Amino acid sequence: MANKILVFIEQRNGQIKKSSLEAIKAASEIAKKQSLLLEAVAIGNEIDNLEVSGGFGTAKVTHLKNSELENYSPSAYANLVYEFIKENDFDVILFSNTSIGKDLAPRVAAKLDCGVVTDCIFFDLLPDGLVVTRPIYGGKTLLDLKIASPRKVITLRPNVFNAGTPDENKADVVITNVTEPNLSTKTIDLKKSEGKIDVAEADIIVSGGRGIKGPEHFKLVEELADTLGAACGASRAVVDAGWRSHSEQVGQTGKTVSPTLYIALGISGAIQHLAGMRSSKYIVAINKDKDAPIFQVADYGIVGDLFEVVPTLISEIKKIKA
Repeated sequence: MANKILVFIEQRNGQIKKSSLEAIKAASEIAKKQSLLLEAVAIGNEIDNLEVSGGFGTAKVTHLKNSELENYSPSAYANLVYEFIKENDFDVILFSNTSIGKDLAPRVAAKLDCGVVTDCIFFDLLPDGLVVTRPIYGGKTLLDLKIASPRKVITLRPNVFNAGTPDENKADVVITNVTEPNLSTKTIDLKKSEGKIDVAEADIIVSGGRGIKGPEHFKLVEELADTLGAACGASRAVVDAGWRSHSEQVGQTGKTVSPTLYIALGISGAIQHLAGMRSSKYIVAINKDKDAPIFQVADYGIVGDLFEVVPTLISEIKKIKA
């Protein structure tokens, strides 16, 4: 039976990612139930408000600090997390299923020679081991797994575990200065999407597909997203055509999302796309093809020309908000 849980806190530009706070909250609930020790570790240079993680359930955060670790380095981050786990003897290690988490977790698991399960939507510690649940076959089926290795590494799907409102507790932040990190791989250029909401963590997403008919019409997607305070997403066909960046791609080869509301504009609903957004709480589809597969998973569907429907929808939403 495990007795120590570690959550990796992911940061971008010195800001804690919401998905990491979700992971801490989910782990804290199990830690309380099983009387287990829960800690967190963060890597970077200057990181704001690490102590607030205490309000989500961890009493201690170790900040592994070095100016060269401001941006993600697969080699350095993996080595540092591995050494920290070995030195402090953690049994269960949690990451968020973000682009960094999906890259880092298997690297750490390989170094630990332990089992790893990614994209989990449920986990629990039972007397005979750790049980996790993850979607398979494009989200059509849920698979329950038990990790048999002494140490266990899992990644949690963002927006599935609710972080809730933090309490007034503050975590004890311990800063450990890292000297000579292994930077055999490092980030040499970082392209930022200024002012854009990350689709992986957004509560509302408006996505456009081939039915948008061209990059010049994507302003319709952006306008609806701005009206709702949502993130902009895109199908693979749109990204492959060069209309939008890969950072906005939702689907099997893009990002897996679980927002409260997902609006699909001109997206037919190929299985690869459905695999990335099927777990959304509410799905709204607008498509002129009444037989489009997207309607099979949609909670609400509008059969019609999106160039007529969406402007009307934006106008009505603005009236309600006013």
